[in-house]
Amino acid sequence: MSVLTNFPLLASLAAIFFAQFVKVPIQFIISRRLDWSLITSTGGMPSSHSAAVTALSTAVALEHGLNTSIFAISAIFAIITMFDATGVRRQAGEQATVLNKLVTDFNRFVSEAKNFPSAEEKEKQKKLKELLGHKPIEVFFGGLTGILLTLILDYYFM
Repeated sequence: MSVLTNFPLLASLAAIFFAQFVKVPIQFIISRRLDWSLITSTGGMPSSHSAAVTALSTAVALEHGLNTSIFAISAIFAIITMFDATGVRRQAGEQATVLNKLVTDFNRFVSEAKNFPSAEEKEKQKKLKELLGHKPIEVFFGGLTGILLTLILDYYFM
């Protein structure tokens, strides 16, 4: 049961759950709309990916020190993950937005041209997930969330 005492693992998991949960009230403040599906979705403020990897690196640094190989590994892993969240995944989300618009426009064209099937059938079509990546500010606050949460957990539990 040593996994239950693995502080870097527990800090990372806590950061993921905290970042996912806090998306709901943040979105409510911004839009005045309560959307519980954000707890299990990708994208949004703060980045749970960034929170997880910075929590991991912070916990490793606290437990093993900044001059260890394991900290170097976790720090590089965090940098790559955060870069990917703002780069590749964000671009994929922007491409999904364009593809969804093309699908909508194409379907409207077909329905107007040929008396396409009823609206119920159109509603069955799935859209590509557009909110895949993060804006740099979301990654920054996700990273900050992971670091601060890990320091708080370390203070109270270690």
